[in-house]
Order: sequence, then C-alpha cells, then structure tokens
Amino acid sequence: MQAILLAGGLGTRLRSVVSDRPKPMALVGDRPFLEYVVHELSRCGIDEMIFAVGYKGGMVEAYFGDGSRFGVKASYAYEEELLGTAGAIKNAGRLTTADRFFVLNADTFYQMDYGRLIRAQEEMGLSMALVLRGVEDISRYGEAALTDGFLTGFNEKTNVPRPGTINGGVYLMTRGLLETIPEGKVSLENEMIPAWMQEGRRLGGIVHDGYFIDIGVPEDYFRFQEDVKKGAVRW
Repeated sequence: MQAILLAGGLGTRLRSVVSDRPKPMALVGDRPFLEYVVHELSRCGIDEMIFAVGYKGGMVEAYFGDGSRFGVKASYAYEEELLGTAGAIKNAGRLTTADRFFVLNADTFYQMDYGRLIRAQEEMGLSMALVLRGVEDISRYGEAALTDGFLTGFNEKTNVPRPGTINGGVYLMTRGLLETIPEGKVSLENEMIPAWMQEGRRLGGIVHDGYFIDIGVPEDYFRFQEDVKKGAVRW
C-alpha cells in the first residue's frame, strides 16, 4: 500500500534544538526520526512512501533516495509554497496510484496495527478512516468523537479539563475524497474534515491506546530519544 508522509512543515517549535534540517529528519541516535516512521510502516506492509516535502525537502530525498535501501519505494512531492495539510495531500496525491492510501504526519510515530484501520474502513464503508487517541485533558486540544465507529465530533473546543479522544493524525483516504480537495492552501483539520462531515460523508475510525509520540516540541523529541535507548520503540 501507499502512504503520503506530510513532511513539509517548518517545525518552528523544535527549531531551538534542531535548526539545520526538517523536523522529521531530527536525529535520534544515528538515524533520523523519519526512518523510524518508515520502518514501522514497512513492517506493517505499507511499502510505498510519497514524501510531501517543502522546507529543506532535498535533505529527505538525499537520505531516502528511491527507498530501496529501506525496503520500500519512495517518491517526492515538493511544495513551492506552504499548502496546508489538505493542500499538501492534494499535491502529493498526484503520485498515488491506488484507490485508497494512508496519510500521516511525518513528525509523529505510532506503534500500531495499521490493518485495524483498513478493516474498519472496509467493514463500515468509510470514505476516510482515521485514528483517534486518548488524552487526559482534551481542553488542550479539540475533541474528536466516535459513535459506533463513526466520526460525530471533530476539533470541538472545550474549557473543561477532562479525559477524551483527539485526532491522532493518521488517515486512510479514498481517491474520491482526494478529488474534492480544492487547489491551493487548504487545511484538512479545519476545513475539509468539517466540510465532509457536514456533507454527510462516511467518516469514522478507531481509537489507538498504544505507543504514540509527536516530536513537535523539544521535551517530546528528547523523550523519544530516551524511549529508543530503553527499548520502548521496536526496531
């Protein structure tokens, strides 16, 4: 299967400790963080990576090349300007050949069975299946909610601290949805998903409660390094 890896952001919050490379290429030992993401996807049978790159994107291509060294096929979709998440998917989607494909943020890492998302999409007839994850305090984020597996709330803000589920940034999309994304700068989370819900498209997914990390801030980047040293991250 194919996966679009969104690696085109500027990574401004991590710039204080990683200033010379795109955020997903931040080094963890002698490997970039993105190699851990690619390795985990490959382990789950996702063997074709489409890197959506922008800021210093040439560094990603120089490292991964055609992907053969990592047991995958790799291609690259460059952004001449920041396109937002949905705009980046639209741009990279021109390189997809399948009727469905994964989309992931390249600065996040999951240890999970990606086949669960495939099964959920097939069993429920979803246009998009997405991963939610539980957090102790949803007031820091926007809540995403599933009812009987279907997405019934997304990015809903609350000032009340309480446990809940939020968007995890992993999607299994159909080509039909890709074709509805307009050209230009577009947000998946703030524009397209709310619009698709309003249109009544079938969106749903699963809750993942296993290992997850987002290296968007220095403390989590350092925590991932420690998790690798401790063996909490499989290889």
